[in-house]
Amino acid sequence: MASRTDASPTTDTLPHADLARRFAATRRLSLDLAAPLSDADASAQSMADASPAKWHLAHTTWFFETFVLRDHAPGYHVFDTRYPYLFNSYYEAEGPRHTRARRGLLTRPSLDEVRVWRAHVDAALQSALPDLPRAAHMLVELGIQHEQQHQELLLTDIKHLFAQNPLGPAVWDETAFASEVAQFSAVSGSASEAAGAMRWVKGAEGIVPIGHAADGFAFDCELPQFSALLTPHALASRPVTNGEWQAFIADGGYHTPSLWLSDGWAWVEAEGIDAPLYWREGRQFTLAGWQPIDPAAPVAHISFYEADAFASWAGARLPTEFEWEAAAAALDPLGGQQLDVAGPAQPEAAGGDTGLQQMFGSVWEWTGSAYRPYPGFRPAPGAVGEYNGKFMSGQFVLRGGSCATPRGHVRASYRNFFYPHQRWQFTGVRLAKDL
Repeated sequence: MASRTDASPTTDTLPHADLARRFAATRRLSLDLAAPLSDADASAQSMADASPAKWHLAHTTWFFETFVLRDHAPGYHVFDTRYPYLFNSYYEAEGPRHTRARRGLLTRPSLDEVRVWRAHVDAALQSALPDLPRAAHMLVELGIQHEQQHQELLLTDIKHLFAQNPLGPAVWDETAFASEVAQFSAVSGSASEAAGAMRWVKGAEGIVPIGHAADGFAFDCELPQFSALLTPHALASRPVTNGEWQAFIADGGYHTPSLWLSDGWAWVEAEGIDAPLYWREGRQFTLAGWQPIDPAAPVAHISFYEADAFASWAGARLPTEFEWEAAAAALDPLGGQQLDVAGPAQPEAAGGDTGLQQMFGSVWEWTGSAYRPYPGFRPAPGAVGEYNGKFMSGQFVLRGGSCATPRGHVRASYRNFFYPHQRWQFTGVRLAKDL
């Protein structure tokens, strides 16, 4: 599995009334994201790394039904006993499941039938919530965070699917795309014709705290907090832009093996890679169809291999995840371009020419750090603790969230992770250098 979708809660939840409100809002946003899709759109699967939109809607429902209602609501009966086999992801403790790569063959149940199931589970959970034990409230909180992750996956998976269609169909029309650009520009002061010069911002040095220690939710891979040593370094003031990436291409970046890691060069040659995913002849595919490439916007849909090669070309390197977290610790994780309502998420240039820009939102930023456990890490007991620990091999950490990440989901300590060749998510890069 190429994405992180499940982990375990670490703190007390909010009072159940607020939990109920946030549960309802999260469930509603998922339906809003899928609203433009036909049953065929929502059932197709474009590659093994992606899942059909219908599957995302169903899997998140299975999560609440299984771990909250089945296990904690007396008298609740599973809506359809066939569904756990279809919509379990990779919880070995929950038994056998439908093969991931064949999720696109699930033409039944229909999208409408999945919506009926969602409504049933939502009503049952809202009714049961006031009387559920604290352990179940923690699982509802986990389920909300889990569904927010799937909301981003739903957007990126449907984008990948639509990009395979020669017609270049749009999920949302250009009016919605223009509206989103204008809304973000009004808030951020961004201008499409200029991103501002990239500057170097000196990073923290010495012993710094890493990992989650504040109140509020965190995934187990963010724990426990520990101390890390940072040597003198600087971070770029903003992510690399499309215009800068075009210069990399023009200078033969994709044809210069000395810039690439050995595995990266083998990937470039085997796959015929010569540009970021979704770029074609000066245009890029978006959730609003084919659009011009904005040279000032952060480059997106690049792999770790590409990010590392660009850094070598630029005479820089990728930041470590600890350097990134130390720099972001004092910044507002609610800021930046993140997902607030259903629409054609696409990274946009941000204004401002002081300090670190776009640390949260816009694009996930590759780091040079392998996804491994922190000192003292312990996976949580039971099925909900299965996910993070068992995937701490062969993947690299990304930080900061993207334009498709629901606002409020990320924080400075949040760790995303993908395999080095994957790029269908909104993945970009911020440079670093030693001082």
